[in-house]
Amino acid sequence: MRSLSTTTDRSSWLIVGLVALGVIFTALDQTVVVTVLPEIMLDMEIQVTDLDLASWIITGYLLGYTVAIPLVARISDAYGHSLVLRISLVVFGVGSALVALAPNLPWLVSARVLQAVGGGATIPVGMALVAQHLPGHRKAVAVGIVGAAAEIGIVLGPLYGGGITSALGWRWLFWLDIPQAAIILLAIWAIPNRRGPETKVDYLGGLLLMATLTLLVIALSQRGLFTISSPTAYLIAAAGVLLVPALILSQVRRDQPLLAPAFFRSGAALSSLATKLLVGAALIIALVTVPLMANTVHGQSPLDGGLRLMRLTGAIPLAALLGGYLTYRIGARPVTLVGLIVAAVGLFLISTWELDISDPQLSAHLVVAGAGFGLVIAPLFVTAMESGHRDYQATAASLVTVSRMIGMALGLAALSAWGMEHFRGLTAGLELPIQQAGETAQALELRIQEYQDGLNQAGITLFQAFFRAAAALMLAGLVPALWLAGKARAPKEGPEEIKLADSP
Repeated sequence: MRSLSTTTDRSSWLIVGLVALGVIFTALDQTVVVTVLPEIMLDMEIQVTDLDLASWIITGYLLGYTVAIPLVARISDAYGHSLVLRISLVVFGVGSALVALAPNLPWLVSARVLQAVGGGATIPVGMALVAQHLPGHRKAVAVGIVGAAAEIGIVLGPLYGGGITSALGWRWLFWLDIPQAAIILLAIWAIPNRRGPETKVDYLGGLLLMATLTLLVIALSQRGLFTISSPTAYLIAAAGVLLVPALILSQVRRDQPLLAPAFFRSGAALSSLATKLLVGAALIIALVTVPLMANTVHGQSPLDGGLRLMRLTGAIPLAALLGGYLTYRIGARPVTLVGLIVAAVGLFLISTWELDISDPQLSAHLVVAGAGFGLVIAPLFVTAMESGHRDYQATAASLVTVSRMIGMALGLAALSAWGMEHFRGLTAGLELPIQQAGETAQALELRIQEYQDGLNQAGITLFQAFFRAAAALMLAGLVPALWLAGKARAPKEGPEEIKLADSP
């Protein structure tokens, strides 16, 4: 019996390893475009003045990643996680090939959306697959590993993109996705597929949810939402909100709706979504501001800015593994609360940076913030997956991912809108140093230096405010996190589920 148990145990962890590897490969493409966007714009003959159009190369991936995965995850709950994971890898490979072949921007953006549908589905479907093959007392650890794998892909994306583009050109980034996806596809082919024979897919609800999320994500990505300079964002958001009653009506009339009522009656589940939304908003502020601060007021190169950011992002997957283990040992609520506080402390420390910040303080502050972000990954996913019906695990995991992406879209729009207005206010008293009649070169040089010092100080003040805002968001997450699952009961032998409390 011990030998059989050991063999089963090894095969289960092999499944976790294969799923994690596939998630790394697909997650690379979330950030791989960041470093090669200038090369793509040059190849596509996109002018710098059309940067708002080029940004859809990134926004299109975010859109596909966000709006499609709840329906795809539900399909996997019904037809089997292993089968849908294979199909997702095929879709990701096809999308990658179309990106590599793209002759123009509309083609490229459309292909990125398709690529994101396949790549984005691997995370919730992969989490549900590993949870299905591991007993309850190891589920949190396995989910933490898959979550860590997603963060590793995001961390390595910019460096991977820069290296491949320098050696082979940007299109090879996407050609190489095909053999990578094929290798993982062959490796997971033997994983048994377990269908939910009584599980049905609410396709109408899925389409309504996709339409609603599409409109809301586009609205949230508009700077005008915060500057009130244009009604466009509000009109798009209103269209999305108007679809919500139709979505709710379609759900209450279904025996097995896409959005399980039990999930939304769970305080723990709703708190995981609310917490993840706030974490996503804080994370995007940190991801954008750290390299931007390095490249501007600190006078570092783009490479140095990327390496500085890696000190934060590199800590996330390591802490995610620890968070998975601790969730099993002490429960989701304490791990999440500690993670939120640690991240808030790290972000607050970063907000104290001045022009002369250096190591070891710089690295220590970034690692602390990254560790906090990593600790909350596993407990939030596990809480959502354990709060609903067993047949909704992939769907629950997808909703947590959607919450994060919506939070990131909201945070990015707020950062862009409020940041520009705040910076204008900080620099309102600065006069452009234009040489005046009879002014000596030395006097002009002195005024130029004073102007530059004023800009740097305004920049420092602005970036400090960004990080304080991110820290405040993490602290705000403490409120919904109090309703997360309490300490897990001691696990019994066998695949029994961990029972989690819904409230403090």
